[in-house]
Amino acid sequence: MNRSNETLDDLTVGGLKILQAKSGYRFSIDPVLLSAFIPGVKNARIVDLGTGNGIIPLLLSCRKEAQEIIGVELQSAMVDRARRSVQLNGLEELIRIIQGDIRELPAELCAEAFDIVTSNPPYRIQTMGRVAADDERATARHELAGGLDAFLRAAVFLLNSGGRFYVVYLAERLAELLSGMRSFQLEPKRLRMVHSREGESARMVLVEGRKNGKPGMVVEAPLIIYKGEGRDYTEEVLAIYGKNGTSDE
Repeated sequence: MNRSNETLDDLTVGGLKILQAKSGYRFSIDPVLLSAFIPGVKNARIVDLGTGNGIIPLLLSCRKEAQEIIGVELQSAMVDRARRSVQLNGLEELIRIIQGDIRELPAELCAEAFDIVTSNPPYRIQTMGRVAADDERATARHELAGGLDAFLRAAVFLLNSGGRFYVVYLAERLAELLSGMRSFQLEPKRLRMVHSREGESARMVLVEGRKNGKPGMVVEAPLIIYKGEGRDYTEEVLAIYGKNGTSDE
């Protein structure tokens, strides 16, 4: 592993730090907002699909309530960094990083054994936008190793009945997301649109689904990231970070 191409960054949440590639995939604000969208993890067994550098497991560990958090990642370099970040933060007893393909889940991940599944999946099909030159960013952003259906299929396999699924996705693909969730018995229960600024169209969407849930969805107030024309976070986003944090968005 080439560790000279790494940075050690402050998550600005819970005093945690994370290892990231200088020129590869670096997390954005999206997983931070997704983690904050999850209302409770007490005694939960959690799986994060496509965990990348382990950002969502690290953020959820701040709750200090989960029973177990597992991150599943395909790319070996990111698996290595995620595991070392877990060790660096002293979270080996809570977080486990598994290398595996969500299209063929590792045998150690048993069916209907988990309470919560999270995912910040690739947003774009291969023909949608420019594909990043390096493998890490390309696989993280484009559906090169499994599209939306693959993530939904894995989620419904892992969740117990009544288990919760949390996802952040492109607002422009919302219809596809909700239709896909219902086709996999992941009934949409909560939805929140994410806007860069007031008056602008939604960029992202946060959705909670419930396996075998009954119909009925709450659409929450919009989440605004920036105030004014600059790059200053709104008070709500600052509260999510816990202080004047920064991201690699």
